[in-house]
Amino acid sequence: MLEELTIRDFALMDRVQVRFETGLNLLSGETGAGKSILIGALGFLLGGKADTGIIRAGAEETLVSGVIDIKGNDEALAWLADHGMECEDGTLIIRRSLRNTGRGSIYIQNAPSVRQDLADLTSLLVDMHGQHEHQSLLNPESHRRLLDRFARIEPEAAEFSSCFSELTAKRKTFDRMIASEKERSREIDILRFAVDEIDKAALKSGEESSLEEEERLLSQYEKLYSAIEGGRDILNGGQESVLSQLRRVRSQLETASGVDGRLSEAARRVDDAYYELEDVSEALRQHLDSFRYSPERLEELESRLASIQKLKRKYGESVEEVLAYATEGRERLERLEHWEEDRGNLESEIARAEKDLYERALALSDKRRQAAGGLERRIGAIIATLGMPSARFAVRLARKQPDGGKAVVGQNGVDDIEFLISPNRGEGLRELVRVASGGELSRIMLAVKTVLAEEDNIGTLIFDEIDTGIGGEVALAVGRHLQDLAAGKQVLCITHLASVAARADNHYKVEKTVEGDRTLTRVARLDGDARDREIARMLAGDAEGEVSIAHARDLLSRLRRSVEG
Repeated sequence: MLEELTIRDFALMDRVQVRFETGLNLLSGETGAGKSILIGALGFLLGGKADTGIIRAGAEETLVSGVIDIKGNDEALAWLADHGMECEDGTLIIRRSLRNTGRGSIYIQNAPSVRQDLADLTSLLVDMHGQHEHQSLLNPESHRRLLDRFARIEPEAAEFSSCFSELTAKRKTFDRMIASEKERSREIDILRFAVDEIDKAALKSGEESSLEEEERLLSQYEKLYSAIEGGRDILNGGQESVLSQLRRVRSQLETASGVDGRLSEAARRVDDAYYELEDVSEALRQHLDSFRYSPERLEELESRLASIQKLKRKYGESVEEVLAYATEGRERLERLEHWEEDRGNLESEIARAEKDLYERALALSDKRRQAAGGLERRIGAIIATLGMPSARFAVRLARKQPDGGKAVVGQNGVDDIEFLISPNRGEGLRELVRVASGGELSRIMLAVKTVLAEEDNIGTLIFDEIDTGIGGEVALAVGRHLQDLAAGKQVLCITHLASVAARADNHYKVEKTVEGDRTLTRVARLDGDARDREIARMLAGDAEGEVSIAHARDLLSRLRRSVEG
């Protein structure tokens, strides 16, 4: 049960907090007052899609939070447990926000969550019927979903649909295999040539950089040799070389430090420099001794690098990518060369999947047929109390037409499912789209929602103007039915009919006000005289006239007696 709803900066609502009770909670108000804004905020909280247009003008963020009592809802409690969340005292708190940057946040029991998880959880708690949603009854696909829900085979139907999609994908793969026989042969030739070419090159990962370095040195041999030899001559090439002069400096400082000990450090540093440069000179000599110029090796390097560049232009931007291309090519070749075997395996898989899918489809069909009779009886009984006493409701299940003698299995099974209605005695059953008016669709949907609500643990039902297109005795019947439904469920309903609002256990008024230079929407619970005036406004458009108020009080008194009776 939804206990509390808090809304901040949502459309025309700046700060709104509403506490809902058990039973029938009715919301009324002038056209354009913001009743649907309240429902929109609820939809946002329950995981509906949203964009930044819902944020109140001038605000940076909208925030909607709710407190829901889920005691006794084993499915919801199990969902929370599976997601590592606790629920003390059966109280669930959810919060959802959206900033004008487009970023938002969702918290379930203070744990960050994603929109799909929020929608999955709240679908176990609240059933929300949006404005004009009853028009979905004109689409037979919705009939199949409603029947599956009544039959409690939604998970089975979803699994069937998934298997059908997998089978469809396998069929497409098989068709591509058959259609591309010439392309397969051509691809085998291309791949075999590429793999052979790469294999013959015997590439090694990382070799290109070492080859390039060696090629660079050999191509500049003379310049490099001259520079090294020149440097060594300066260090150790005669009487005027650096090392010869340092030897003389060492001798002089050795004599000086013997006289003045303060020069010992300077003498040591010259010794260090001398030995360091002597090591450099030796290293240069060894490098020159080991460095040999080979025109043949340079030509070999240039040829190898040219081959690598050629392979890179064809198969990748690096040696590693070329090697990866070869590996993938070998794997693809193996698949292509074993095509006949793969085709046979795929044909067998498709045959097995078709047989399994057909058996699943027949099982689904049997369960739907078993449930259809019960759904017909229960919906028929309810619409008879909603101003359609002579109406007949039926569920038609027709096998899909065979294709060439072979049974047709579709995305959802072997049956085409459609709801039929005969509004008046003596008329035949016909499709809803050809018979039902807007008011009749509203009542049929109310009956459907009632039947489905009796089959699950969902504690709250929300109706946005379910009474559209009705009035008079039918409105009285709808109000009475909502009251009966609210005996076992919490019902929230927006209404424009006084005869419906008068049956409310809790009546709220949604009102648009102007504060300063801003238009805001407020929600207030009505009791006593305030409720009398609102019923009077709904009856006659006059909330203050004595006659209107007297009429409202009479209606409230009669309907209360009717309920109590």
